[in-house]
Amino acid sequence: MTDSRKDSFNLNRLQKNLRRETGRAIADFNMIQEDDLVMVCLSGGKDSYVMLDILRNMQKHAPIRFELVAVNLDQKQPDFPEEVLPAYLESIGVDYHILEKDTYSIVLDKTAPGKSFCSLCSRLRRGSLYGFAEKIGATKIALGHHRHDLMETLFLNMFFGGKLKSMPPKLISDDKKHIVIRPLAYCKEEEIARFAELKQFPIIPCNLCGNQENLQRQVIKKMLNDWNKQFPGRLEVLFKSITNVAPSHLADTSLYDFQSLEETRREHLDSDDIINVVSI
Repeated sequence: MTDSRKDSFNLNRLQKNLRRETGRAIADFNMIQEDDLVMVCLSGGKDSYVMLDILRNMQKHAPIRFELVAVNLDQKQPDFPEEVLPAYLESIGVDYHILEKDTYSIVLDKTAPGKSFCSLCSRLRRGSLYGFAEKIGATKIALGHHRHDLMETLFLNMFFGGKLKSMPPKLISDDKKHIVIRPLAYCKEEEIARFAELKQFPIIPCNLCGNQENLQRQVIKKMLNDWNKQFPGRLEVLFKSITNVAPSHLADTSLYDFQSLEETRREHLDSDDIINVVSI
């Protein structure tokens, strides 16, 4: 098989896998409904390119009608190639908006030396995107996080935040105005990366946090990758655990009523007594 035929075969296989997993996530979490306007947040990275490509493919064959609009937040990072995304989106015929907000300067000014830019950058970016989604009447906001992101966030929150939580595939904003969806929640990062490479998307690197060393997320990513190399299949089991939670076997009293276990036991014993009397 020639290299071109091999690449074509791999591209088709990856597209089928990614579309299947994306469709499964959309169905499981009821992410997209009839007449939705989905605002696809496009950063210029591999994940958001793949998300837009897969959603466009699904849009052609979906049993429901929904619209897509791509939105990029130009954060005014130095040397950001402003022409790349508009040229790409126009070449594929996608409606788009470029939202210009100088969050770059704010992040540099407000972040203490040695601290990660990511938290503040994320909050500012999210606020800008939420506001713009309301302006254009978007009913869903789609982000390109994948299953590896969900697992990394789980450990970040446990190790550094003291919380057992991850990124939900579907989320309502604090003000209850916006629904955020992550259609790639079930998709593997390695398949996303290979698909993006074969499709030759014009990737734009993030120069804000990309030059920071020893970021907590990078440490967690390395840990997970090392685990997977040493114990193949471990990440599959780990991801399954995120979808298979047993509140009665944790220690959060707001999720499970530990206080009433004695009462539950008494009720059970009383019901057994009634059954025994009736059977006699």
